[in-house]
Amino acid sequence: MERVLSIMNTLRIHDSVSVAELAAEHGVSEMTIRRDLDELAQQGVVRRVRGGALSLLLRGEEPPFGVREHEAVDAKQRIGAEVAGLIADGEAVLLDGGTTALEVARALLDRRVTVLPLALQSVSLLAAAPRVRLVLPGGEVRQGELNFMGPLTETSIKALRFDTAVIGCCGLSAEQGLTAHDLPEVAVKQAAIAAARRVIVACDSGKFARTAFGAVCPISRLDVVVTDAGIPREQHDALLAAGVTVRLVQEAR
Repeated sequence: MERVLSIMNTLRIHDSVSVAELAAEHGVSEMTIRRDLDELAQQGVVRRVRGGALSLLLRGEEPPFGVREHEAVDAKQRIGAEVAGLIADGEAVLLDGGTTALEVARALLDRRVTVLPLALQSVSLLAAAPRVRLVLPGGEVRQGELNFMGPLTETSIKALRFDTAVIGCCGLSAEQGLTAHDLPEVAVKQAAIAAARRVIVACDSGKFARTAFGAVCPISRLDVVVTDAGIPREQHDALLAAGVTVRLVQEAR
């Protein structure tokens, strides 16, 4: 999977890739690279052409969920556990969609909490948790991501009040704030933030190198950011200066 992720990173920079060049770069056969590209084609990331593939991602567009769930897996699991540790039993929690939020859901399986998840992956996971009170929003489901979105989702959120909103992001920086690629998702995140007493952002440090198209909120609207130790120092200091608590998870020894 590491090789596929490396090819994905190349596609974020270049519009096309060559089977021969990738095979030489990774020290594997061209047949292996063709299988990797076929997998990415099934995810909707590339279009296969003779001798290689063309990227189907717009500049800065988010890779599909199925690709992202294999990125920074260990960091996301530790972030999920740390976020769950900040949530007290009995809390009402709004849980955003995304791969890191799914790890938060996993860490809440044995907890006595009320959760409104914004993605079907977390709904499926939490449905089997005996102590979790599961509340579902209405709305459309975004294909591929399986996130709830649209006016019905926003209305459901606005009718409720939460102790904590756990929010994911596509990009985060002191200068640009919290950002997301999908515009309907921006509106849902804004409704979630407005409905919560406390806002926790859960993201791996790679998100600090990115800015997405849609602006969700400035960092001053956030209460806690849980990330890994790879966060750039200037971003860490800027969050603290804005009054945001930063919780860093350490690498497993």
